[in-house]
Amino acid sequence: QLSSSVSAIAAAPADSNSIAVNFTWTDPKYAQDSSLYKFIVEIDSAGRNFSKEVTRVVTGAFATSFTAKELNVILLNFGFAFNTQYTIDVRITSSYGNNNEKYTSNTIQLQVTPYKVPPKIVPPAQLFIVGSATAGSWNNPVPVPTQELSKVDETTFVGVFDLSGGNQYLLLPVNGDWSHKYSIQDASAPAEAGDFFYDAPNNFNGPASGGTYKIVVDFQHGTYTLTPYTGPPIPSNLYIVGSATPGTWNNPVPVPSQQFTRLNSVQFQLASLALSAANQYLLLPVNGDWSHKYSVTAGYPYGPLDGYFGYDFSDNIPGPVVAGNYKFDINFGLQDPGFPGGQVAKIHLTKL
Repeated sequence: QLSSSVSAIAAAPADSNSIAVNFTWTDPKYAQDSSLYKFIVEIDSAGRNFSKEVTRVVTGAFATSFTAKELNVILLNFGFAFNTQYTIDVRITSSYGNNNEKYTSNTIQLQVTPYKVPPKIVPPAQLFIVGSATAGSWNNPVPVPTQELSKVDETTFVGVFDLSGGNQYLLLPVNGDWSHKYSIQDASAPAEAGDFFYDAPNNFNGPASGGTYKIVVDFQHGTYTLTPYTGPPIPSNLYIVGSATPGTWNNPVPVPSQQFTRLNSVQFQLASLALSAANQYLLLPVNGDWSHKYSVTAGYPYGPLDGYFGYDFSDNIPGPVVAGNYKFDINFGLQDPGFPGGQVAKIHLTKL
């Protein structure tokens, strides 16, 4: 029978070396000296039936404890987000020292909240890509905004780039400055994913074949990924048209008031636009041209202030239900994995 000293754990970083939880269990009463008993502590995210469990082996004792740091590492390796509560399952499997006659305890559940730890690599304020794999080659400063990545949270950057095959690149914290770089330790590291470092000696390896690729740089864990880009085509310019806008459905639309500003390789922003209530709009890659549009599709959920759009989908984008001035943030680097092929991009409106 397994017992826990607590039912909920929400430790702070200052508690990292303190005991967060004590587990105790009853004697299975094997026919050998208890100092030889073997116990396996099993921990997993709730509802997975311990299919991806983390284990600890305890020999000859009827208790074990986890510090806040030890438990936090387990939770973060499950993919849990900082400062968000989750449920985990815990149980004990006992046996003789030779693994015979296994018994499984009751399963208990704990409510746990991972705390934030310092990132493996301190993130910069901005991030740029340079190299023979890019359109700007090794010229530094690099062309902006097309070779700047978007900072999507405190420690994650995303960019989408046309990369040539069989070449290399580096990531720079300051455009035009070779003093520091983000790079890799092992020159043979795969292009698709791996660890990166600050001022390591080798360039990143680009893809084997040319194409449009999405790069995600995670400073929290010190990792990168490079995958083929599946979202809508990224335009050079972006405009808004529709009954929700001051220009209604007149096309070409008035500029600069209904033209977005491109911030980086994937992000467009319209700082303020007066929208009427309960109307619709579309996004256009070319002003005055109805050939292509960014829009939504029936049956795929879209809120009036937040959601995902695609390229040449069938339906207009619903505007907000309340009239007012709104800021638009568009990020072509953020896909919804729930949409087939991820062929959508993120839109967010903020009422000013």
